[in-house]
Amino acid sequence: MCELFDLKGKVAIVTGASRGLGRGMAIGLARAGANVVVTDILDTKETVDEVKKLGREALGIKVNVTKKSDVEAMVKQTLEKFGRVDILVNNAGILRIEPTEDMKEEDWDKVLAVNLKGQFLCAQEVGKNMIKQKSGKIINISSIAGKFGNPQSAAYNASKAGVILLTKTLAIDWGKHNIQVNAICPGAFYTPMTEESFKDENLVQMIKTSVPLGRYGEPEDLVGTVIYLASEASNYVTGHALVVDGGWTAKI
Repeated sequence: MCELFDLKGKVAIVTGASRGLGRGMAIGLARAGANVVVTDILDTKETVDEVKKLGREALGIKVNVTKKSDVEAMVKQTLEKFGRVDILVNNAGILRIEPTEDMKEEDWDKVLAVNLKGQFLCAQEVGKNMIKQKSGKIINISSIAGKFGNPQSAAYNASKAGVILLTKTLAIDWGKHNIQVNAICPGAFYTPMTEESFKDENLVQMIKTSVPLGRYGEPEDLVGTVIYLASEASNYVTGHALVVDGGWTAKI
């Protein structure tokens, strides 16, 4: 049974992996046996060092996922070092919280560019090589906000909903090439991106009372999910958006 989840020898690219959910998933994939390409617009050294401590190979690359040239260079460097890409975790994302009526056009454009266009560019470039390999796993990070919406987050909600439909489309287009494409929809997770929001004690209490498990998520809570979707255990799962939210949306 353990062999189903074994990623030994696999090569994974994780975007937005310098901290938070991306870092947790990159380290989790390494624990399962994968060599990891750690990419971010921020410094990737700490995550790279953690992967190497686990005895895996790691490559850190500075990447702006909204720039096609950066994404092409990311895949080129990965292929030069490892010769293949087996797993892509499309995690890079940003959040802007502000009243919809006050949202600046540039904020809308930036959120959609990073959260949706960035995932498309990375999937497209990696997908070209997975088609040649006739195998691959693409895991796009969406959100429960892409299914049900959150107040004062119009751009974020729209981008994450777009990720879900992008996921379904890629699954349809690339299934014939033995490529599985799925999304993860996290609920309320404590990360550097959300820590400012979690300073609001009312929010914390609301999460504790609204989430059946009685707590918010930590990056480690996504590790099992990403390993499942990256492994042979999910070979007949594609086009799915898997909610990981402690049961919050079970009541919706």
